[in-house]
Amino acid sequence: MKQLLFLLLTVTAATAQLQKTEPPFWYANMKNPELQVMFYGKNINGFQVAVSNDIPVKDVTKTSNPNYLFVTIDTKNAAPGQITFTFSDNGKAKFTKKYELKARKKDSAARQGFDSSDLVYLIMPDRFANGNTKNDNTKDTKEKSNRTSDHGRHGGDIQGIIDNLDYIKNLGATAIWNTPLCEDNDERGSYHGYAQSDVYKIDPRYGTNEDYVKLSSELHKRDMKLILDYVTNHWGAEHWMIKDLPMYDWIHQFPGYGQSNYRMTTQFDPNTSERDKKYCVDGWFVRSMPDLNQANPLVVKYLTQNAIWWIEYADLDGFRVDTYSYCDKKGIADWTKAITDEYPKFNIVGEVWMHDQAQMAYWQKDSKIGAIQNYNSNLPSVMDFTLHDAIEAAFAEHEGTWDKGMIRMYDNFANDFLYPNINSILIFAENHDTQRFNQRYKDFGSYKMAMTLLATVRGIPQIYYGSEIGMAGDKGKGDGDIRRDFPGGWKADASNAFTAEGRSETQKKYFDFSSKLFNWRKSKSVIHTGKTMQFIPEHNVYVYFRYDDKETVMVVINNSDKPSIVKTERFAEAFRNFSTGKDVITGNSVNLKEDINIAPKSSWILELK
Repeated sequence: MKQLLFLLLTVTAATAQLQKTEPPFWYANMKNPELQVMFYGKNINGFQVAVSNDIPVKDVTKTSNPNYLFVTIDTKNAAPGQITFTFSDNGKAKFTKKYELKARKKDSAARQGFDSSDLVYLIMPDRFANGNTKNDNTKDTKEKSNRTSDHGRHGGDIQGIIDNLDYIKNLGATAIWNTPLCEDNDERGSYHGYAQSDVYKIDPRYGTNEDYVKLSSELHKRDMKLILDYVTNHWGAEHWMIKDLPMYDWIHQFPGYGQSNYRMTTQFDPNTSERDKKYCVDGWFVRSMPDLNQANPLVVKYLTQNAIWWIEYADLDGFRVDTYSYCDKKGIADWTKAITDEYPKFNIVGEVWMHDQAQMAYWQKDSKIGAIQNYNSNLPSVMDFTLHDAIEAAFAEHEGTWDKGMIRMYDNFANDFLYPNINSILIFAENHDTQRFNQRYKDFGSYKMAMTLLATVRGIPQIYYGSEIGMAGDKGKGDGDIRRDFPGGWKADASNAFTAEGRSETQKKYFDFSSKLFNWRKSKSVIHTGKTMQFIPEHNVYVYFRYDDKETVMVVINNSDKPSIVKTERFAEAFRNFSTGKDVITGNSVNLKEDINIAPKSSWILELK
């Protein structure tokens, strides 16, 4: 009996030595059968490791920190079920760790990512809706709820999103992109989620991992998609691994902190200095976000497996990757390829915040521009920041000139030839980091023109929560002001814009237009994958056509502050045999054989008959 008790105490003490295992579980029958399991615990690398079920151990990597052990196994012939890792010392088994290989969902590898048929709805979860007030504050997170502060946590959560999915669907959105939901345990400003402290755990103030899986399931019930905001470039300073680094070069050190110069052009500038390039790629985004070293194979493997784990676990449809072009070029390309090799139809859009089409196109998969330097990012989609720049400027320019007004749009689309896949770029008028569109343009006409553009040009449109009811916010007052609470997301709110009866007349006007426009777009393959023919703007009136073998749509946008007469004879090659057009918003019919009179600051979308 004493021997048994001694053995139990010994095993218990040894097991306590193992504090973390990541990934916490994995999946059988993956295309890439190699799995690297990270074990963390006091002096864990002093043990030898074996695996049950005849599973081969391909590699055991020990780092300079004795508290880490990276064990690579081959799961090629492993069936779903439980396996056992045995940790031994001098040939004697000291303790074991049971580990599960789960069965994958049917056709998991063939999942279809978001694409140009979708409308992406971007949500800042903390500011959208508080569906569960019980998780506003938790014992294991530092920052507490403070709705009076623009930069504090307001209590929005996953349940709040689930509660309002029908609202989002009624708007016409088919996919949701949430800013990061994993734990961010910073003492202040943690609501944005980009300084993650545990990438396998949903922040408890948003809910649980199970809540996130439920969100995915509820979206799929509605034929909607879920996009996870993934951060490959950095973690938060409060991440548990940052506090006990596996090795010195797990993060970039100078030694210690080095600030990024943010000059992403150094990634491909043939004339750049190595110092400038280092301080862009290796520099920290901010002091509270240590910069991960994607040139380190262990880091890339860790991030790759974490990303794939979330895809399988939460049944995801895509990633938006934060600060993509700040990463080590080879490392991030390897990360992206590993994911898309496993899921060929999965979409990943990278934040490449640049202001030149050639520089952005460099980062899209199979770019001929990147090929000049023998580089392929493997990234299916990039964010169209030059179109955002054009939208931000053009609608304030009432008089069209050689380089101002709607010619900005024309010139932007004239460079579409630079992209290897023009339909797979994310287009937007604003996001959580930019000035709110309705703050810059306070008139409904400008909103209608901008949304008409987004709904009808090539690419994957993304809109920012609340703009569809006229929400504004001043970037000049700080990021908190462009991330205001959605009215009705909190029980104490005076009004509830999630419901038709709760909207003001202004909110109703914005929502009704947006809903009609984006629900029309849902079924329009001519918009999703059709060709574009554009005409040089005249008098600040921009006319373009989307067409395929079955249908033609004509878009007219008058950005002038004066009414305009559009001479239709210019468009004969696009009209072909069409004689009339029906406006999709008003239902009015337009005779294409006559000149068109269009009101100032207005737009038409005409289905040609």
